[in-house]
Amino acid sequence: MESTGLIEPGPERSSEGLSSKSALPLALASEGERLRIVSLRGGRGFHEKLVSMGLNVGDEIEVIQRRAGGTVLIAKEGIRYGLGGGMAQKILVAII
Repeated sequence: MESTGLIEPGPERSSEGLSSKSALPLALASEGERLRIVSLRGGRGFHEKLVSMGLNVGDEIEVIQRRAGGTVLIAKEGIRYGLGGGMAQKILVAII
């Protein structure tokens, strides 16, 4: 079979040059913090869901509100997104 040179992404996607070692789950971030998405710990469906919403690895976001159970309201370029606790646990972020 001929190789196309494309590499299939694995279950954890991360931005090159950004360390996921210093990252924390979005569910643990504080209100008002400005963050960068550094890695996604979900599978292909999870990654595709976030991309369809307009959220990608490398994006800068701000935590607007945190709720019990890890639910968060975030903003990116003036657009607000509500994420459940399960999704917020799978998104690794770094403080910028």
